[in-house]
Amino acid sequence: MKKEIENEFTSLLELHQNILHKICKLYTTDIDSHKDLFQEMAIQIWKAYPTFRGDAKFTSWAYRIGLNTAITIYRGSKRKVGTVNWDISIENMRYEEYNSEEECQLQLIYAAVRQLNDIEKALIYMYLEDRDYGEISETLGISEVNVRVKMNRIKTKIKTIIAKKGTYHE
Repeated sequence: MKKEIENEFTSLLELHQNILHKICKLYTTDIDSHKDLFQEMAIQIWKAYPTFRGDAKFTSWAYRIGLNTAITIYRGSKRKVGTVNWDISIENMRYEEYNSEEECQLQLIYAAVRQLNDIEKALIYMYLEDRDYGEISETLGISEVNVRVKMNRIKTKIKTIIAKKGTYHE
């Protein structure tokens, strides 16, 4: 029975791992941190899996746990002194030289999203995943009206951040 549960969990996690990778991309800036956060989210989801009743979609449930894990780790890391992995910085610089204009705009958007607070990041991520406002409100525990208001403010904030950093075209 335990092996069946493990196989079921592994299949669900493999099928929906992109959700966790996207959360990692919002909260991390290097590959090692991304891998660490992904692993921690997978562990937390596994620990909570026995409580999954199926009332919500697995993706919404896993997203909530993954997001809470990222927020907890992110808040803890704000108190630490930041370091830069030189090799990764150089690698990123070389990569940026070969980016098309669209890829550069995407990097500007990700940089802007990283400047948002935790709830704003969660909202914009779910919005970009084409989640409807009802699902976003259910996952985050806020009203649909509040989701709509916050989304409008976040869009304005992102446009402002991007306008300060570089060119932004709608």
